[in-house]
Amino acid sequence: PNAFFFFSQINLRLILVSGKTKEFLFSPNDSAADIAKHVYDNWPMDWEEEQVSSPNILRLIYQGRFLHGNVTLGALKLPFGKTTVMHLVARETLPEPNSQGQRNREKTGESNCCVIL
Repeated sequence: PNAFFFFSQINLRLILVSGKTKEFLFSPNDSAADIAKHVYDNWPMDWEEEQVSSPNILRLIYQGRFLHGNVTLGALKLPFGKTTVMHLVARETLPEPNSQGQRNREKTGESNCCVIL
C-alpha cells in the first residue's frame, strides 16, 4: 500500500517570490486551498522571513495562472511521480475579469494574467 500511496502522490515544488523553494507531497484530491493550509501549517524554517499571517492569503500560480481555492490537483491533470513547479504568493484577492470596472470592458481581448519575475 505504501508504494501505491507514493505513486499516487503529486510532488509540488513551491517557489516563493524571493526565490526560495520547498517540495511537498499532495494527493490529487487536494485543492489549492488545502495546499495553502498545509503549507501554512508546516511553514518551512528557512521561509521564516516570508511567514504570512493567514493561509487565506496564500495563492498558487501554475503555468502563469492563479489557481482558485477549489481547484484540485487531479483536475489539473498533474503527472504522478514527477515534480510540478508552482509559485506561491501572498495576495489578499485574486484578479477577477469583472473586478476591473466598466472602463476596461472594451479590452476584453486581453487576459488578466500576471507575470511573476
